[in-house]
This record gives sequence, C-alpha cells and structure tokens, in this order.
Amino acid sequence: VQVVESGGGLVQPGGSLRLSCVVSGFPFSEAIITWNRQAPGKAREWVATSWPGGATMYPSSMKGRFTISRDNANTTVYLQMNSLKPEDTGVYYCAEAGSGSTTWGQGTQVTVSS
Repeated sequence: VQVVESGGGLVQPGGSLRLSCVVSGFPFSEAIITWNRQAPGKAREWVATSWPGGATMYPSSMKGRFTISRDNANTTVYLQMNSLKPEDTGVYYCAEAGSGSTTWGQGTQVTVSS
C-alpha cells in the first residue's frame, strides 16, 4: 500500500486549499482514508475520515470548514479546506487503514499566513 499527498502550500488567512491523497497497492473501494495534521510542537490531530462507500466523519472542531471526498476513478481522496486560519498551519498527513495495518504518507506542508 502506498499513499502520496500533495497540494499543500502557503495561503492567506481566509483562503482555501485542496489536498490530494493518491492511494495505490490496495483496492480503493475498501480503503479507509484519514487525514491528520501536526502543528509545530503539537501532537498529531485527526482531521477527517472517508469510509468505503462514501461515508465521512469529522471531529466537531473540523466540521463546516473541511470536507473530505473520494474519487474512485482516480483512487484519490481530497481534503477541501476553506476559511483557513493561522492555527491550521502544519503538516497534513494521509493514512490508509483498511488493509489491516496503517500506511502513512510523507505529508504535505500547509502554511496559513499573511
């Protein structure tokens, strides 16, 4: 199993970014994908989950601004982030957990700053 994130960058407060996570080596229809983030000096934090079949789950703190979605044709899971705040800064990681073990990507940096 391999997961590769992309789409991070520098964005101003109030802006938007869409992150991508490409999954390979495992049937995408069975993939359980989570997005997580880690801010400097803080523990890794759960952001969103996409279940097989399309169901999604978020912690209450992420609801409303972040949206996770999956594109089965391209074996890709997206994280749409709107109304970004400086505290959203961090490295965003994608992970696949449906295979029986968890596979993490290398992460993509998101910086929200004016």
